[in-house]
Amino acid sequence: MTIGIIIGNRDFFPDSLVEKARLEIIEVFSKLNLKPILLASNDTKLGGVETYKEAQKCAELFKKHREEIAGILVLLPNFGDEKGVADTLKLSGLNVPVLIQAYPDDLSKMNVVNRRDSWCGKISVCNNLYQYGIKYSLTSQHVSLPSAPEFQKDLMDFVAVCRVVKGLKNVRIGAIGARPGAFNTVRYSEKILQRSGITVTTFDLSEILGRANKLTADDTIVKQHIESINAYAPKGKTPNEAMLQIAKLDVVLKQIMEENALDATAIQCWTSLQQNYGCNVCTSMSIMSENMLPSACEVDVTGTLSMYAMQLASGSPSALVDWNNNYADDPEKCVLFHCGNWAKSFLPDIQISNAPILGTSVGVENTYGALDGRTPAMPLTYGRISTDDPKGIIKAYIGEGELTNDPLTTFGNRAVAQIPDLQGLMKYICRNGFEHHVVMNASKTASILEEALGNYMGWEVYKH
Repeated sequence: MTIGIIIGNRDFFPDSLVEKARLEIIEVFSKLNLKPILLASNDTKLGGVETYKEAQKCAELFKKHREEIAGILVLLPNFGDEKGVADTLKLSGLNVPVLIQAYPDDLSKMNVVNRRDSWCGKISVCNNLYQYGIKYSLTSQHVSLPSAPEFQKDLMDFVAVCRVVKGLKNVRIGAIGARPGAFNTVRYSEKILQRSGITVTTFDLSEILGRANKLTADDTIVKQHIESINAYAPKGKTPNEAMLQIAKLDVVLKQIMEENALDATAIQCWTSLQQNYGCNVCTSMSIMSENMLPSACEVDVTGTLSMYAMQLASGSPSALVDWNNNYADDPEKCVLFHCGNWAKSFLPDIQISNAPILGTSVGVENTYGALDGRTPAMPLTYGRISTDDPKGIIKAYIGEGELTNDPLTTFGNRAVAQIPDLQGLMKYICRNGFEHHVVMNASKTASILEEALGNYMGWEVYKH
């Protein structure tokens, strides 16, 4: 990740503080494997930014790297020049997240030679950015040293925010097939999504199935996909004929994603695939999600978008699940379920199987490709992004909890979640018209998502 750095300066504070800050932040970036873009020490006075001309120089540097810079870090080793920081950001034209850091003063060094006053300077910088309409993030402590663990955690959380914002503003989602007629719940607005840079590309399911049906068991690429599927998960009792169908569909889905530069997919499943092709697509979706190309069923495009956002925040796969059942009489636990498309990371006992519920209407023999597996105890971030079409907005809810090892005897992909004030959360979901689908991620990243989606994307966010 590439981050631009502005080092603020103000002439009646000691310049040596700027020079030390520059060397210190370069060392921190190296340790955290981040790429800094900042002025050289001889480009301006010790590489700091104070005057308008210095702001112009720094802005020009950022413009040269605009394609790679994902965020800006503002360092205030002393009070800093509030206009210099604001002008740099305005002139650069970069619409990226901004993190404001300020150095603490040492009580034993409050003389003229060593005094910083960064505590006060940070407030002034933020005031100017607010006036300019520039969005920014704050560190957990008002002042902190770059070498401090708490700042370095803040910085890495900020990097995750940058990842989410940059990813969402450029994401391309493939909607493969029509929304199942019985699932009004997954309706969404392509136009509202496009306003935030989210592109949806649609495909007729018949085109996908037509391409798959032209492939044969003798095709080298089909053989390769059968091998990779067998390496991914045990086939269990899945017949060879069904494995062939799964592999052929997997080939075409991969081709479609590459041909259209898709980052994620939402696929029609219930029930056209089973009736017209004879298998479930869950295994392929699981493989894609495990490989950080999230895939959701029932053409749940905003569900896939939620998976992608959580994946960007955590750096790990996400899974689309149903808020499905109560867990006995425990008001803070519930059962998360789907007939079987979760990423392998959630399923240590993964096995290719069938979908008994769906099988009651289309024949169990036509549902092979669903996965079976139980998710063990893990950290949990959950959430959902939706378009609220009557309001013309994108909204989301997010929160954290735990996945537990509580007993659960059933089939499909399943987990038990423990969430503080779960009953209050369910009331919020129902009163605000959210879907029965939610996304889970094995992380604690709700604050990162709140900052990215709310502050920078400008969406309506509820953090439970």
